[in-house]
Amino acid sequence: MTPREKVGQLFMPAAFINDSEKEIEQLEKLIVEQTVGGLCFFHSRASAATNFEGKKMVVYNKDSFTTLKKLIQRYQSVAKYPLLMAIDAEWGLAMRIENTPQYPYAITLGAIQNNVDLIFEVGKNIAKDCKTAGIHMNLSPVVDINNNPDNPVIGYRSFGEGKNNVVEKAIAFVKGMQSEGILSSIKHFPGHGDTATDSHLDLPHIDKSKQELVENELYPFQRLIAEGVDSVMVGHLSVPALANGKDTPSSISKAIIKDVLRNEMGFDGVVVSDALNMHAVSKNYPAKGQLEWLAFDAGNDILCFAEYTAEGIETILKNASEEQITESFDRVWKLKEKAFTNGLSVRPQSRATFKLEIPDELNRKLAEKSLTLFQGNEETTRDFRTEGFTRLQFGGKPDNPFFQIVSNDIQNPNNILLALFPPKVKPTNNFGFSDSEITAINTVLNTKNVVLYLFGNPYILKHFNFENAKAVVIAYQDFKGFQEVAAKHFLGSITAKGKLPVTIQ
Repeated sequence: MTPREKVGQLFMPAAFINDSEKEIEQLEKLIVEQTVGGLCFFHSRASAATNFEGKKMVVYNKDSFTTLKKLIQRYQSVAKYPLLMAIDAEWGLAMRIENTPQYPYAITLGAIQNNVDLIFEVGKNIAKDCKTAGIHMNLSPVVDINNNPDNPVIGYRSFGEGKNNVVEKAIAFVKGMQSEGILSSIKHFPGHGDTATDSHLDLPHIDKSKQELVENELYPFQRLIAEGVDSVMVGHLSVPALANGKDTPSSISKAIIKDVLRNEMGFDGVVVSDALNMHAVSKNYPAKGQLEWLAFDAGNDILCFAEYTAEGIETILKNASEEQITESFDRVWKLKEKAFTNGLSVRPQSRATFKLEIPDELNRKLAEKSLTLFQGNEETTRDFRTEGFTRLQFGGKPDNPFFQIVSNDIQNPNNILLALFPPKVKPTNNFGFSDSEITAINTVLNTKNVVLYLFGNPYILKHFNFENAKAVVIAYQDFKGFQEVAAKHFLGSITAKGKLPVTIQ
């Protein structure tokens, strides 16, 4: 392989499932001419991972999964060397693709106590779905410790604020994927949890001592490295304590990648950059190829979502030593060999008979183990059933399964069974609730006897006077199975076994 081809193998440009024919042909040309090593799939050029400000409309495509399989086959067919296909499937392919199985968010899994076998099954099932599509690498799990309630981008994607809980769940998830041969990438090194800035938009700053970081943020990464994780994804974060006092983004910092991750923490696997299109870094390096070179020179082996592949290859060839190129290439090639010797297919058509997992049964088990009685006691719901209550819902569909099961034969206007379905899982704009809706919800909490069931991100509770409620039960997800389990809880058939993995104030 020529030096140019070796450098090309380090690039993982974005591929968009809903691209036009012209855009598909442009990517095919890039694969052929630059010998890129892999692709990272996203839904479309208007999706959240590429359209940070949300100015473009995302088009719904019920056939996205079929399109994905066809594109993987098409792109593989033009590649000189087999492509490593990657995707973000933290809670399943549904993170990027419509009409595919969705599993609970990490925060939901974080609420589960002493049932890591269920987390293993989640990782295993997601891995099976990846294999069916022709995907070799799931860029997950998130091992950031979310200890900042105002975090705009991690939050629900983290297993929680406790480092041991994060480690336990992450190991189980990774081992589940490994059982099916799917590669993993833990992220976002050195830890994106304690930030209030979205690195898609700007550079987050973490002002902690190195000792604090070692004891907390770096701890999950160190534990997962000891377990033999395939790769580590480096985030775009300013962490001066790890960068010799400098504000250099971690993704282009030799001090953070080579000194801390490689030398101090002993990681000898593949280092993957977080998407290089993200504004935390991309807006500061407008010269084509400059950011790609800086990321490579800092120690990244795979350059994910590189926007200027051709220019990046030229710049690396111009500036890098032969030893640099060889070291990164050898690591990436070894990872690709592992993927294909794990029994993964180069082309998805050989797995045409495989079907996507139907996760209803597993999701129901996860719902039963994660359901959390955050405030109050089990007797409160019994009193409501005896005294009667009035049903009240904010968000969600009017014919939700929860209220279909929970009937109120005895009306009592003073007892309110309140079901909240936040329109959004992210905290932007109050999780999608309007100011007037939040005011109305707080009025109910302040003036009535309330039992509250929350089907969404628990961080939304900080907007409500939840301490006034007689009971608060968190179901985390609005899936049908989660709503049915919550209804069983209200009716007294089951008890809540989960524990909130974050602090709500």
